[in-house]
Amino acid sequence: MADKKISPSKQSLIYCFKQIWKYRKSYLPISAINVIAGAAIPFAEIIFLPLLINAMTAPEKDLRYIITLAASMVVSQILLQAINSCVTVHLEKSADFFLNIESEEISQLCMDIDFTLTENKDALDQIKKARDGMNWSGGAHEIAKGFFTILSNAIKLFGVAAVMIANAPVLLLIIGILLAVSAFINAKKNEIDIKNFAELSNINRIFGYVCWQMEDFRYGKDIRLYSAAGMMIEKSAQQIKRLSDYWQNINDKKYPLNVLDITVGALRDFGTYLYLGFLAITGRITIGVFSQMLSAAGTLHASLQAIIMGVQDIVKRSGYMYEVIKFMEYPPAMEKGTKKVADNSKGHEIEFRNVSFTYPGSDVKVLHDVSIKLRSGERLSVVGLNGAGKTTFIKLLCRLYDVDSGEILLDGVNIREYDYEEYMKLFSVVFQDFRLLAFSAADNITLGSEESPEAIDKLFETVGLLDDINELPKGRDTMMFKQFDKEGVELSGGQQQKMAIARALYKNAPVVILDEPTAALDPVAEYEIYRQFNDLVHGKTAVYISHRLSSCKFCEHIAVFSEGTIKEYGTHDELVHKRDGIYAEMFKAQAQYYV
Repeated sequence: MADKKISPSKQSLIYCFKQIWKYRKSYLPISAINVIAGAAIPFAEIIFLPLLINAMTAPEKDLRYIITLAASMVVSQILLQAINSCVTVHLEKSADFFLNIESEEISQLCMDIDFTLTENKDALDQIKKARDGMNWSGGAHEIAKGFFTILSNAIKLFGVAAVMIANAPVLLLIIGILLAVSAFINAKKNEIDIKNFAELSNINRIFGYVCWQMEDFRYGKDIRLYSAAGMMIEKSAQQIKRLSDYWQNINDKKYPLNVLDITVGALRDFGTYLYLGFLAITGRITIGVFSQMLSAAGTLHASLQAIIMGVQDIVKRSGYMYEVIKFMEYPPAMEKGTKKVADNSKGHEIEFRNVSFTYPGSDVKVLHDVSIKLRSGERLSVVGLNGAGKTTFIKLLCRLYDVDSGEILLDGVNIREYDYEEYMKLFSVVFQDFRLLAFSAADNITLGSEESPEAIDKLFETVGLLDDINELPKGRDTMMFKQFDKEGVELSGGQQQKMAIARALYKNAPVVILDEPTAALDPVAEYEIYRQFNDLVHGKTAVYISHRLSSCKFCEHIAVFSEGTIKEYGTHDELVHKRDGIYAEMFKAQAQYYV
């Protein structure tokens, strides 16, 4: 996790400036120019204004001198403000740039974190906090801008303080004390915001989920057929009220602090005019110096307040940004090794040895004491009723989760010792709940790997999809679904299954797995899919998962899962004649489809 020895504010500042240095180094010198120009703006008035007023109120007026002073003040102010405005506008262009960079990094990490964390409430909450924190902090630009604004105001502060010490030192004390009170009030308001931030992230996550379901047309059929609109609106109203109550509570807590802050501001202005008026009436300062002190007091007040509020704002924004850092350093859920997978021309042997597993947050043991060997080139059919542990068996094989006890071996070595990316390259899997992406048909096959149009078309032909693809508006470049392209298409369920199988084959991994992707089909259609797939994966190790027996004919061995373990193992002929056997009963019940 993040280093607890360093404050969140420091870690956030370090993180932001690292981002700036990594992605846009020019941001720093441009900001330095902005600091100098911004700090110099008020001094045009502070320096020239008393000279101008004294010259205008002198018994003998030098018109040329007056015009020169006025022109110098106006021109210098315009020039400095122009520089400051131009540079500020240029820097503001970086706001979205850094937010996009940070959003991309969060998205990348969401894809890289261990799969088990995608079902972990704490991890999901931290992802939401990170995204909210990134937006609420304003990103690296807003935090860096706050830092440079403090630096610019510090230069102003020292300059005007020197002027005030020479002419009205007590005024410095009056403004300082009242600003300290105002800073204390603002710190209390920031404390309220940060203290309640974690609660807001949780509310926003639930609110977003409920409201998104109402807008997602994929749920439209179920909502209409089951008249669920009323329930969805009620759930949405509950979350809206919860969010409204949250903000009302925040505002109620801040209200007395806001009233007190306004009162302190009024006292500060009253004290300033009272003291300077006394000095002018008693003749201790001239009218020119009186005007200079008013301008200096305004600048001092604005600078000191900007520094105090800026520090507090950075602390608050850094508190939000710290949630990004905590997510970036979220501890892995699984142990990962560095061992390379041997390039074995004879293939790989996989062994489950006394494996048991329970899903995180559950007390139910899904698998217990599972032992099985899968030899290179072997075809294994894994069958059993729903809930028997078949899919969990595959998730453990693919290291989406780690076993609780026992071990899984690849070529005699515990899979935890292998480099994770190397190990994952061994498997092509089509899960029951496979997903196509709203990208082109070709992109759904290659998923970012090197594209070969000829190889893609050959695969489409192999899985019986080429004619369908060629009839699409843009062929293999046609977008799936309509999220990003009005000409996008929605393939039928069977066509999508063929796409998923083509994707698995394109990866060309040595181990291929079908985890009930055809469960929605009738047994005969499922049999045809498995028969076709079996021909396509010739020479590879294959695992077929089903609660039906479509794939058993093609497999050397069958593993029958029941109650979280392998109750039967053998060939079709061995198991089908086993008296009172689970497989024999299943085959008897389904034989009408296969005989």
